[in-house]
Amino acid sequence: MSLEPLHDITRLRGPVPLVHLLLRHFVRSGGRAVDATCGNGNDTLLLAELVGPTGRVWGFDIQQEAVDGTARKLAAHGLGERVTLVAAGHETMAGRLEAGLSAVVFNLGYLPGGDRSIITRPATTAAALEQAQSLLAPGGIVALTVYPGHKGGDAERHMVEEWAARLQAPLFHVWRMGQTNATADAPYVVIAQKGV
Repeated sequence: MSLEPLHDITRLRGPVPLVHLLLRHFVRSGGRAVDATCGNGNDTLLLAELVGPTGRVWGFDIQQEAVDGTARKLAAHGLGERVTLVAAGHETMAGRLEAGLSAVVFNLGYLPGGDRSIITRPATTAAALEQAQSLLAPGGIVALTVYPGHKGGDAERHMVEEWAARLQAPLFHVWRMGQTNATADAPYVVIAQKGV
């Protein structure tokens, strides 16, 4: 079952559809990828579809509610066998998998529809980003959707920007993408591609 068609640019509202558009380019059948923040399972589902039956996805979340919801979504699409779900923080990924990842996706902030006091934190996200960059295959990407407009989001934004600025070219190519006709605290995307 196909998710969104690649040519459907009418849905390119906000940063998540932009990340999904990029993931469709970078993640191939047989690939390995991580959803560092499962949330409602949408990124995990897309990654599971993209890696195909011979690929593998790992999904992390500290909230059991998010892990369980993601498992149900994957099962409903017949893709559960492609994904290992981990009820733990994304800062534990390096101890659970090996290098060679096509993509590591972060959708920062809080679980949509969940407890808004449970958010991603700069310290654990920074540790996860350091691990993610070392786990990437050449040409692989770290894709972050950053949400500065909630309590704690601005501190995380500053940490992400500092991390991205430290990545040296040509070892990494880093892009920041956001809507120019949105407010200053609107969500945006940071993409870091490991050099080939």
